[in-house]
Amino acid sequence: MSLDANSSFADTQRFADAFYPLFTRLFDEDGDFVANVEEKLTEARMGQPVELYLSRALGVGVLVGGALWVVGALFGWALFAFGILSAEGIGLGIPVPSPEAAALLRSLTVPAAVLVSGVVFGSIGFGLGFGTLAGIPYQRANTREREINMLLADSVSFMYALSVGGLNQLEILESMAKADDTYGEVAREFQSIVQETQYFGTDYRNAVREQAVETPSDELSQFLTDMLSIINSGGDMEAFLKDKKEKHLRTAKQQQELTLETLELFGEMYMTLSLFPLLLIIILVIMSMLGQSQTRLLFGTVYLLTPLIGVGFLVLVSTVKQDEVGNGYLSPQDVDEQFTQSQQQGLFHLGLVESFTGRFGLFDRIHDREGTHKTKELLGAPHLFFREHPLYTLALTAPAALVLVGFAVASGAAPLSWDGFVANPVWGTFMWVYVPVYVTLVPLAAFHEWNERRRAGITGKLSENLRKLSSANDTGQTLLESIETVAETSSGSLADEFDVMYAKVNYGMSLREALVEFNNKYHIPRLARTVKLISEAQEASSQITDVLTTAAQASENQDDIERERRSRTRMQVAIILMTYLTLLAVMAILKVKFLDVMAGLTAQAGGGGATSGVGGGGLASGGFAGGVDVKQLSVLFFHAVTLQAMISGFIAGYIRSADIISGVKYVVVLLTVALGVWVVVA
Repeated sequence: MSLDANSSFADTQRFADAFYPLFTRLFDEDGDFVANVEEKLTEARMGQPVELYLSRALGVGVLVGGALWVVGALFGWALFAFGILSAEGIGLGIPVPSPEAAALLRSLTVPAAVLVSGVVFGSIGFGLGFGTLAGIPYQRANTREREINMLLADSVSFMYALSVGGLNQLEILESMAKADDTYGEVAREFQSIVQETQYFGTDYRNAVREQAVETPSDELSQFLTDMLSIINSGGDMEAFLKDKKEKHLRTAKQQQELTLETLELFGEMYMTLSLFPLLLIIILVIMSMLGQSQTRLLFGTVYLLTPLIGVGFLVLVSTVKQDEVGNGYLSPQDVDEQFTQSQQQGLFHLGLVESFTGRFGLFDRIHDREGTHKTKELLGAPHLFFREHPLYTLALTAPAALVLVGFAVASGAAPLSWDGFVANPVWGTFMWVYVPVYVTLVPLAAFHEWNERRRAGITGKLSENLRKLSSANDTGQTLLESIETVAETSSGSLADEFDVMYAKVNYGMSLREALVEFNNKYHIPRLARTVKLISEAQEASSQITDVLTTAAQASENQDDIERERRSRTRMQVAIILMTYLTLLAVMAILKVKFLDVMAGLTAQAGGGGATSGVGGGGLASGGFAGGVDVKQLSVLFFHAVTLQAMISGFIAGYIRSADIISGVKYVVVLLTVALGVWVVVA
């Protein structure tokens, strides 16, 4: 630990110690609240004493509360100092016996208001400061529980495969503990068991028992408890893991079913919520026609309420939608260090040569030459680089979009005022919104979809090829020979990769390294778990038919879950898109059948001597519909459907694949539809 880290820790310790007396006054150290926080600290793997953690939370709460107390007191004083409120205008209906008592009450009004506002703001500040820190262990524990439950089925399959491969109980625990690159938080739970046995001399049975109590996941706790009973009774661990594997695969399907049902409910909610701004706009327009100007509310509905509803719904969906756990990369263990360095090669890491730079001038020159070579390689095939890293397209397209808009502004093609938008709504919005969106999002959508289809070519035939590997291995072929057989008898991207793996092993690379390199090329979390299982099992034996069968079953289960998810979410996406098209159609009809008619009536009234609005004939002139700016409403309608297109597109993409970038293609399509419709109706 560095000197700065030690100093920071000491400062934090002193800060917590300063508020420890307040902790002892407010909380019972043996009470339920303290016990719950202590339990969550353990489940969140936050190695801090609960007394000091809550003392620090109290300290933060006091500081934030004190700061907001001052702000609140100043706010209360300012209300009276700047004439917003007056002591005479405030009364609680208290009967006053005499004028002197009334004068006394008026004189106390300002101090009382300052005191009350200070107390209210201070209480809110204390609640925010203390509550935020006290809630962090709960949030982290819940996050870990969610990840553990998502990975548990694959983790049990991994342990079963190891058991089939001939590993004993301790070796299974150790292998599981080392697999944190694939199984994340589940592996870290087993790391605690292994560390207890290796460094603290705890019997591994007691370590398993303790971890069953401390884990945040009830499912993992039940699994560890059941496994402990098998260990104590000397039962068949392989049969136990096989039963648990099948149970948790069924549980994963049931959990997916529950998630999809919740998403269906959310889809129905969104259909109602997304139409609320449209209804509100119609009501506000009618109120404006009756002579009650609602310009601010109209602007707030279009530019504030519509995005807020979309963002709020996206956050709501993210609490239910389960993202893929892990980044898909495998960290090679027990392999050559040079191979490990080569796997780190990327845009900002040149691979193996990085470990030799700085030693001799020769290596520095090699480093420079390697950088030049990589740059030429990138410039020679930039499409391949952008396929692997779609977000890097923004580094080129975002500046290009800024340059185009800048030229449009300099040439006067893009309006710089609101009146310019009102005079030419479609062109102004096209230059300021549609041009940047098309320039930046179309390449991003194209390369992202290319990357997704390329990776889908690997996972699409994974289960089938694993079955073929298992059958070939069952005939007596080694794993490498089985890979060659499948490569020769199959087609597609995965078969080509098997052919490449076989060639690499023949040229001297180990099979484990070839598997890891193949996985890291595509870095798909699902593929990483399969490769991890096979690479661990093949270290013990080349005859791993049962392991390959287990991998195929796990992959088929994932295929079933994915197929069901796509089928059900397709309906949700259809609902969102149809809701948007309905909103667009209503807006277009309002524009043609309402605003254009209003404009005609306004023009007739203007011919009779009435004043006209922006661009002539834009403002109705008295009587019914007096004060309604027709052209301004047309701009607001167009901007409303444009914002709704972007929001609906991103929501549809996130529901479809739990990836916000996958919504880019929907955004481009919906914006194009909106632009085409408005070009016609405008």
